[in-house]
Amino acid sequence: MNKVLQNFLFVILIFLLISSLFALFNPQIFEKSEEVSFSQISQDINQGNIKEIIVSGDDLLILYQDGKQVTSRKESDSSLTQSLINYGVSQEKIRGFQIKIEKEKGSIWEWLMPVLIFLPLLIFIWFFWTISKQAKAGAGQTFSFLKAPAKLFGSGKAPGEKVTFKDVAGLEGAKEEVKEVVDFLKNPKKFWKMGARIPRGVLLIGPPGTGKTLLARAVANESGVPFFSIVGSAFVELFVGVGSSRVRSLFETAKKNQPSILFIDEIDAIGKTRMPGVGGGHEEREQTLNQILAEMDGFERDTGVIVIGATNKPDVLDSALLRPGRFDRRIVLDLPDIKGRKEILKIHCRDKPLSLDVNLDEIAERTPGFSGADLANLVNEAAIFAARKDKKQIYQEEFLESIEKVLLGPERKSHLLSKKEKEICAFHEAGHALVAASIPEAEQVRKISIVSRGMVAGYTLALPKEEKRIKTKSEFLAELSVLLGGFCAEKLKFKEISTGATNDLEKVSLLARNLVTKYGMSKLGPISFGKRESMPFLGWEAETERNYSEKIATAIDKETERFIKEAEKKTIRILKKKRKTLERIAKVLIEKETIEKEEFENLIKKKGKIKKVKR
Repeated sequence: MNKVLQNFLFVILIFLLISSLFALFNPQIFEKSEEVSFSQISQDINQGNIKEIIVSGDDLLILYQDGKQVTSRKESDSSLTQSLINYGVSQEKIRGFQIKIEKEKGSIWEWLMPVLIFLPLLIFIWFFWTISKQAKAGAGQTFSFLKAPAKLFGSGKAPGEKVTFKDVAGLEGAKEEVKEVVDFLKNPKKFWKMGARIPRGVLLIGPPGTGKTLLARAVANESGVPFFSIVGSAFVELFVGVGSSRVRSLFETAKKNQPSILFIDEIDAIGKTRMPGVGGGHEEREQTLNQILAEMDGFERDTGVIVIGATNKPDVLDSALLRPGRFDRRIVLDLPDIKGRKEILKIHCRDKPLSLDVNLDEIAERTPGFSGADLANLVNEAAIFAARKDKKQIYQEEFLESIEKVLLGPERKSHLLSKKEKEICAFHEAGHALVAASIPEAEQVRKISIVSRGMVAGYTLALPKEEKRIKTKSEFLAELSVLLGGFCAEKLKFKEISTGATNDLEKVSLLARNLVTKYGMSKLGPISFGKRESMPFLGWEAETERNYSEKIATAIDKETERFIKEAEKKTIRILKKKRKTLERIAKVLIEKETIEKEEFENLIKKKGKIKKVKR
């Protein structure tokens, strides 16, 4: 349709050009001399005012003695002399001026008219020939519409920069699993001798940004076999049956190039669980899934094609898709630990000019929970900060600043706090930090700031002393107290509370309720209340069914309130006991706006070593 529209506009342009030619060669637009009647010319000849007359057909150009020029026309059936005699001019007067006869010039229309007649005809012929040609091409494209738009990276070459297993860090276990697949493709006889068969499929599962697609690109470069890449959503179309046709086309192409690897990114777009009675058998996504199931492990078996799928929502995938024989291996790509983060940082810093003061260990310590994509973004932001400051190298301060930007957002320099707001914010953040420093189970304070970033007016950056995957009840209770530190500090100092603790109170309420309903850490016993639906890799969870009575609901509310009240009492007790330290931290924070870890530790130890408060 776009080409047809282009051709139509081109035809319109041609007609506009023809109209311009008509206007350009229209005789009426030429500048003319003054035109006078033939009788006036006769009178001027009798008076001796005419010097010369130039005759061109019936057109006359008259030149006067004073240099004036005019035009006129004679009678078409008689000569100029006869016409003058008829108008009363004597022979003597006629001999008194010069008569010059020129050949009559042909009009431009004599050659332009044939062009204007045949040119539109030629244009119409060309236009309809183009339309018919496109119609024939469209008929051929009808069948290509059913073919899968997969990208082929022949001989195992992935697009863009070459990525190998050396460029993938923090995923050692996952790399070992996929290395076996690559080894099977390169040396199949070694496995065949032992009776082993090539895995039908490998499913990469992990949170966004952990390197699923990156690992697939590494496999593409390491395997040395044709690598087909496609996104799950490419199978889904408006018309029923297109998705399954594309699946057949894709597997047929992969089989022709076997051994080969077929990578389907975001496979959850077409692999969701089939629900009975929803959509029916003619639903497009269900037909596409059925075709994939048949191709991977149906009656027609083929061992030369390995399917690699990637998803961050494994909970929604159909059980038939996940069974052995289709996806034989499920590889979980988790967030990297501190060692993995350091290795990832080394990879992304290879081509960047780093200063000698850059400490990747400290950066890795400050970035728990960061994925590989987050770390790549962090390094890039640090490079941008250094370039913005016209530096020749990237220093540690740029990395630390980029961590805060990735975590909280850019610094809001235009958001200026009033003197009162600054004081409230300073005591709020000082309360968080002081409570965290007073409880052994709490996380370690690394930085306190009242500089606005993103949606927050201030923040306390606290990181765990060591990475943990399991949290105890005492650690949860410590977290409750730290979250209430800002709220209680405001209440203690100003005898009132502000809206600055809104987000803290939301987190406190959710955490306290989870202690009761999810973790079984309350007086109600080791019971999980409520049926939940969650997607752990996306951080989403919701209670879908309430499987307890109103009496139990009241008890849950009371236990939740008890956890929060006990944490509040503990926090108030800490802040009252260390009131002077709280004032000292807040005062420095108002003056400097930012306090780093070393300075904070000096402030709390200024008047003797601070005592840890026991529960």
